[in-house]
Amino acid sequence: MIPRQKLARLASMHHAELAWRLRAAARNAVGRAQTSIASPRWNRRDLSRVLAHTPELADVRRALDGGRWPDAHAALLRFVVDSPQRFVVAPSCRKQLVSRVVHEFPSSAHDAVERADRVLAGEYQLLGHQGLRFRSSSGLLDWHVDPVLGRRAPVSFWKTVPFLDSACGDHKVIWELNRHQHWLTLGRAFWLTGDPRYRVRMIDELASWLSANPPLMGINWASMLELGLRSLSWVWAINVFAIPQAPDEPPWSIDLLLALDRQLAHVERNLSHYFSPNTHLLGEALALYVTARALPIFVDSARREAIGRHILREEMGRQIASDGGHCERSAHYHRYTLDFYLLALAVARITHDAAAAVHFESAVARLASAARLLANDRGRLPHVGDEDGGDTLPVAGRAPDDVASSLAAAAILVGRPELCVAEPPEDTYWLLAHPRFTRVLERATRRATPPVSRPSAALAETGYYVSRSACGDHLVLDAGPHGYQNGGHAHADALSLTFTLGHLPFLIDPGTGSYTADRELRDRFRSTALHNTLSLDGRSQSTPSGPFHWSRSANATIVHARTGADFDYFVASHDGYRPSEHRRHVLCRHGDLLIVADLLAGEGHHQADVHWHIDPRWRVDQLNGHARFVSEGSAVSFFAPCGQMALFAGDAETGLGWYSPIYGRVEPALTLRLRLAGALPLWIVSVFGLDPANEIHAVDITTESVGSAIARGIGLLIARADVSERVFMSGKDVSCDRVVTRRRCSTSG
Repeated sequence: MIPRQKLARLASMHHAELAWRLRAAARNAVGRAQTSIASPRWNRRDLSRVLAHTPELADVRRALDGGRWPDAHAALLRFVVDSPQRFVVAPSCRKQLVSRVVHEFPSSAHDAVERADRVLAGEYQLLGHQGLRFRSSSGLLDWHVDPVLGRRAPVSFWKTVPFLDSACGDHKVIWELNRHQHWLTLGRAFWLTGDPRYRVRMIDELASWLSANPPLMGINWASMLELGLRSLSWVWAINVFAIPQAPDEPPWSIDLLLALDRQLAHVERNLSHYFSPNTHLLGEALALYVTARALPIFVDSARREAIGRHILREEMGRQIASDGGHCERSAHYHRYTLDFYLLALAVARITHDAAAAVHFESAVARLASAARLLANDRGRLPHVGDEDGGDTLPVAGRAPDDVASSLAAAAILVGRPELCVAEPPEDTYWLLAHPRFTRVLERATRRATPPVSRPSAALAETGYYVSRSACGDHLVLDAGPHGYQNGGHAHADALSLTFTLGHLPFLIDPGTGSYTADRELRDRFRSTALHNTLSLDGRSQSTPSGPFHWSRSANATIVHARTGADFDYFVASHDGYRPSEHRRHVLCRHGDLLIVADLLAGEGHHQADVHWHIDPRWRVDQLNGHARFVSEGSAVSFFAPCGQMALFAGDAETGLGWYSPIYGRVEPALTLRLRLAGALPLWIVSVFGLDPANEIHAVDITTESVGSAIARGIGLLIARADVSERVFMSGKDVSCDRVVTRRRCSTSG
């Protein structure tokens, strides 16, 4: 009996989707039957069948047909070494790239050796986990195990592997190893030092992986995005580890290219058009396009290139908003998308695909502009939405929230130096190693102009409103739609904000923690209480349904936004607590005050909690009717004219006082909760004093400003060291009247 929900889903499908799913189901049924009869195996002779019939590969095909693996291997390596550069790195650019990297980053070789030697020792730094070991009882690498939870995924036909079930372990941990992005770490060390041990390690791991992952068997064939990212790592590997003279070694180039073609064929047949048509589909398309352009040696390369190019172009209109924001509304996945199009643009330029380059350049320019706005002036993104710790081509070990190298690459590729936050980091040099880029990169480095100060602005369609100051303060308010399609990477964070004070994060989004390995942790870290916004009666604004779906979601809208040289003022609301309304007023007076006034309008008696999650670099210096936070010579005072204040640090009972700096790691932090109960309407006001030289002594709500307008406006009386002032906020107007000061501001919208 087919459940009614599935019948309804089938009835609503477009005929194209239904046909696609039927073909996939039939193909998978045949594949499953075949693997149950005979275990799949790799056959080196198959490479001859999938290679393009070009004169340059004639020697390779003859050697393969004759079973002369060493000859075929040597011919393949010569082909790679002698070919013009078609990828971001290639044997022909090694000498020049190494010279530039060592000159610009004198400690790069030492750092590369430290990182690569950990891999040689069998220790892997993946996501938020340090020193992971994947050894089986026989001492070999186990490519199907999650050593964090001590669980192993079954090696069965790929479609039958329940990778979302925590009984298989955390699929993210397993897949992160199997992306083979640590081969970039080995390659970096090999080029910078010439030590052959790093090359031998890659060759040994390839043989181990092929033995443990026969075609279409196991968890490492279950996600097309993972195959796509692994394919990019393999294209990197054959370009970095190919050397003209390599006697007495296994014919690894044959094995790599054979398995690469098989994985690309699997991706092509199972593209995420209807399963995860988001960054998954983009990453898969990127793999098809880049591998085909960089290694046009397969019979099917031209078709895969065309498919990848078409999807990348089509998805620009679906996944990139008019303001440049990515529609999943996750800062981390925005960076992923930017990096995807950066790589596509670089390869299009290198391989003279001018028509595609025009489109990819447009995508990079828009995504990079939005990323520059979302990032603080040191290139760090707020942890808005999911953050899974992943990367596209991680060469030098940048942090997941560090977008500086992406912005530097974008600045050079689209000719917009104002996108840079600093001089190009090392990762940028590896991405732009082709001679046509290096000349521009060298000129940019020689100019070394200071980063351009960015004004406050908004990504209105995506729904982010950003306040910036000349002293490095940076606030991001989430006042837009919940997420893209099923909101798989969204959080229940409507009207939440993050705030960096003078380049030092202060109010933070606690992060993600986990996807499927710990459902309670997953739901807690994307709940409203784990964000800097308001919870009503202990409820979240949006209700999750599984790790990547929601049964109910809240959407926010901006009511008023005004930016200026001295202050920024935002008013927004969301519909997550209907019939009650949550409306938030945010006034940021640069370098001086941050005022957040939350209004709950409606009927009945309710309890409201406003949570403020503090970066762990800050400590509480005082908590007595108000709070004072200090860190690295900075101090912030906190006052609330009404409500009960409580502080939590690593609290198991409430789940407050935690943060996840990177996927898979959860650590204690501070959470300040402000609680107020009563009949609606209710105002909860949070006042942060940002100027230690003019500290706040007291904050009160003024009665004369409220009256019958309580549902839309509020006035505050703020007593400070050398000034008392009244602040009025009423929807579209904000005014400040300073009683004792030489400065005075009075504004109305």
